[in-house]
Amino acid sequence: MGKKFGQLERITGVTFFRLSPYEQSPFAGTGEALGRFIRKCRSYILHIAPFFLVSYVIMEWADEENKKLHRKNPKDYENDT
Repeated sequence: MGKKFGQLERITGVTFFRLSPYEQSPFAGTGEALGRFIRKCRSYILHIAPFFLVSYVIMEWADEENKKLHRKNPKDYENDT
């Protein structure tokens, strides 16, 4: 058992295909993927946009209503001296 680590078992009949990291292109297919992404976004915009628009309007109304309700009433302090 005088074998070193990495030589403990011999695998036969398996072929490994590897591409050198120096031959790989990190941005291969980026243009095509970006085009597909934009096309998908355009097809779903009519399904998603109304939800976000309604949510935005409700949040703006709620924020203004909250500010209005938390504002002090000046008539409560007319007689303070």
